[in-house]
Amino acid sequence: MIKKEMIAMLLAGGQGSRLGVLTAKMAKPAVSFGGKYRIIDFPLSNCINSGIDTVGVLTQYQPLKLNTHIGIGIPWDLDRNIGGVTVLPPYEKSENSEWYTGTANAIYQNLDYMETYNPDYVLILSGDHIYKMDYEVMLDYHKSHNAEVTIAVMPVPIEEAKRFGIMITDEDGRITEFEEKPENPRSNLASMGIYIFNWKTLKEALISKSSQVALDFGKHIIPYCHDKGCPLYAYEFSGYWKDVGTLESYWQANMELIDIVPEFNLYEEYWKIYTKSEILPPQYLSSDSVVEKSIVGEGSEVYGKVYNSVIGCGVVIGKDAVVRDSIVMNGVNIGEGVQCNKAIIAEGAVIGAGAVLGEGEEAPNETAPHIYNSGLVTVGEKTTVPAGVRVGKNTVIYGNTLPEDYPDGKLASGSTLEKAGD
Repeated sequence: MIKKEMIAMLLAGGQGSRLGVLTAKMAKPAVSFGGKYRIIDFPLSNCINSGIDTVGVLTQYQPLKLNTHIGIGIPWDLDRNIGGVTVLPPYEKSENSEWYTGTANAIYQNLDYMETYNPDYVLILSGDHIYKMDYEVMLDYHKSHNAEVTIAVMPVPIEEAKRFGIMITDEDGRITEFEEKPENPRSNLASMGIYIFNWKTLKEALISKSSQVALDFGKHIIPYCHDKGCPLYAYEFSGYWKDVGTLESYWQANMELIDIVPEFNLYEEYWKIYTKSEILPPQYLSSDSVVEKSIVGEGSEVYGKVYNSVIGCGVVIGKDAVVRDSIVMNGVNIGEGVQCNKAIIAEGAVIGAGAVLGEGEEAPNETAPHIYNSGLVTVGEKTTVPAGVRVGKNTVIYGNTLPEDYPDGKLASGSTLEKAGD
C-alpha cells in the first residue's frame, strides 16, 4: 500500500465574487498575479518547496482556466507516478450527486482520494492567498506539541479581527477557545485557513459531521474537534500573507511587488515561485519608451510610458500611451495615446487609441459599490473599449462595448457598463 507522511488538499473552487468581472469566467485562484503568475501558483509552489509531492486540487466554479493551467503539474515538478497533483472536481455518484457545499464538505467528498495515500497528516490549504510558507516547519510544530489539529494563525489589528476566525490560546499555544467572526474579539490571532490534521482525527470528524448542510471547517469541524477534547494548537506565522479577495487588496498586493524594497519578493533564489509559462520572446522596449518601477512580462512590447505598474505577458502598449499605477494582464492591447490611471485590465482586453481610463472625481459605483471602489477602473476579460472615449473612476466595463455605449464619448465615474461578449 502507498504511504505518504503528509498530503495537501488545496481548496480552489471559490467564485471570488468580490473580484467582480475578473472572476466572471474563471475561478479566483486562476486570476493573474504579478505579471506572469496565477494566484494558485503560490500555495502550489509552497507545497513543492516544503517537500510535499501529493496535492489534491478541489475545483468547482468555472474551472477550465484553472485545470488548463495546472495540467499534470509539470511546472511545480508535481508530475509523479505516485502522488503528484490531481484535480478533483465534484463528480457524478451512483446516488445523490452534489456540488461541494462548504470547505469541509469538499474534503469529505474526497475521502477515498486521501485514503489511497494512507497519510499520517493532511494539510488543508486555500487556493487564493499570496504568501510563502514552509509547511514542513508547521508540521514539526504540530508533532512537537502532540497536536491533533494545528491551525496557522497570524496577528491582525484588533479592529479587523471580527472578519476572521479568532483563536484564544494559553501560554503553550494550545487553543482554549475558538470564535468565528466575533463581534467583540478577545484576541487578535486570526486563522489563515491553513490546517494540519492527524488523518484519523480529520476522517472521524468529517464522517461524524457529514450530514451537516454546507459543512465548513471554521463553523463545524474545528468546534467539533475542540468539543471532543482533541489537542488543538495555534502555529503563529510572521511572514507576508495577503488575502487578495477584493479588487483593492488585489491591486495593493500587485503594487507591493514593485516597492523599492518589496515586502513580498518574487526574486528569492531559495524559494522559487513556479508557474506554467508560455513560450514567449523577450520583452521589447522601443527607443521612445519609458518604464519606471514596473514589472513587464515576457513577450510584451512597450512603445509608450509605464510608471509604477504590473504588466503581464504578451501585452502591447502603443506609442504615446501612458500607463500609471495599473495592472495590465496577459495579451492586452493598449492603443496609441491611451491614458490609463489606476486601472485593472483583464486578459485579452483591447483599449482603443486615445481612450482615457480613470479621470475626474470619484463617485460610488451604481451597481456594486462594495466591489468597485478605491478609485479603480476595472476592465473585464476580452473587453473592447472604443477609441477616444473617456472613463471615470470606480467604473467597470465588460464585453464588446461600442462608441454609442458612451454618451458624449464618456462613461461617468461610478458607472457600470456590462454587455454580452461575442
